[in-house]
Amino acid sequence: MLTDMVCRKAKPLDVAYQLPDERGLFLFVTTTGYRSWRFQYRYGGRQKRLTFGGYPEVSLLEARDRRDQARMLIRDGIDPNVTRKQKAAARAQACDNSFRTVMLLWHVDRAKTLKPRYAKQILQRFQADIFPVFGSIPIRDVTPSLVLAAIMPIANRGSIDIAHRLRQHISDIFVFAIARGWGEADPAQTVRKALPAVPRGLRPAVTKLGDAQQVLRRSETLNAYAVTKLAGRLLALTAARPGMVRMAAPEEFEGLGGDAPIWRVPAAKMKLSADRRQDPAFEFVLPLSTQAVEVVNTAIEMGGRHAPLVFPSAHHVHKPMGDNTLSKLYREAGFQDEHCPHGWRATFSTIMNERAALYDRAHDRAVIELMLAHIQNGVEPSYNRSLYMGRRRELAQEWADLLMAGLPAAPALLEEQRGTSERQKRRLRHERAVSSIVDRRHVSQPADAHAATGPSA
Repeated sequence: MLTDMVCRKAKPLDVAYQLPDERGLFLFVTTTGYRSWRFQYRYGGRQKRLTFGGYPEVSLLEARDRRDQARMLIRDGIDPNVTRKQKAAARAQACDNSFRTVMLLWHVDRAKTLKPRYAKQILQRFQADIFPVFGSIPIRDVTPSLVLAAIMPIANRGSIDIAHRLRQHISDIFVFAIARGWGEADPAQTVRKALPAVPRGLRPAVTKLGDAQQVLRRSETLNAYAVTKLAGRLLALTAARPGMVRMAAPEEFEGLGGDAPIWRVPAAKMKLSADRRQDPAFEFVLPLSTQAVEVVNTAIEMGGRHAPLVFPSAHHVHKPMGDNTLSKLYREAGFQDEHCPHGWRATFSTIMNERAALYDRAHDRAVIELMLAHIQNGVEPSYNRSLYMGRRRELAQEWADLLMAGLPAAPALLEEQRGTSERQKRRLRHERAVSSIVDRRHVSQPADAHAATGPSA
């Protein structure tokens, strides 16, 4: 049998271990030093386990008392695990403070500072991985072992970074609950070190001009949707973040027929803090090379001047292409672990900074950083994202001339499509035409007249 002194002196080891008491009760010690009481028993021919709480919050005497109560239930043909879950569900329904309820309240508050797409992703991850494990349990009754049981499978399937992010979100929810008097502790903080470390590494990117041209040449000869190839080319020419290209709208491009074409990206689409995304002063202006203008004009002409997106999904006009569309294209071209969409930023930075050093243009280093939308120290660079526009335009054209040497013009990417790709283009144009007609009818018809026409309208 255990003693209180033995329990107090239990120290963490390299692996978790058990200190047995008697009649199925034992103290479980994790590698982080967290100690909890557990009771092992058999019911219905199966080995089962029940957790009584952490030590020293639950003393040795209390743990034995709870074990004895559980044994009495088993003697009467009742599974103590089922009884616990029933009581927990009843308390959650009565008090309306289940983890799911509190999480949704937190999410409404948190979503005000997040991009809608990211807020939606957070909710979807909780619905898929967290709620099934302890969503219905009162937030006061969620234990570290439950949190670990929910997020460890995520890490085990290789999504270690997502597991850590979810653990942090769960921790934030408990802090949110504690501040409102709905909880007393943060079990997610306890399990932080129990998760495997996030592997660190740079995104793959080619750093030689010839290799960069080869990435475009090979990926653009695949039998892929032309809009995907055009998006990849604009990404390479501008060194923009992939999300900026995916979400680009036609109205963001200005002066395409003039001498000073630009891409004006709203602050809301930039990688900024929540307060800066709401400030129009933080919009980002990219000067466009003649080759970039050619890509944009080709994409807009293919989709139509009134399309909501320059690079839409192959299946729906109102949705951008998927996060992994360009990554898949590069993998199919044979560049897995060699180059990724985000890698164009490193490619551009490396090659252009090498040229700055080669031609003794030290001032270009700061300009290149601005071209990558990296916010410099001080007030002026933060609020004036159009600094050095003349030199930025010259560098953008120099980069485009180097990268596009020997590659076909953008309209040629449309001519390479045959068969399925041609049907995709026709379907996309038809969908856009129908969508445009429907939108005009919504605008031109009063609400009651539209409702009276019914679905056939």
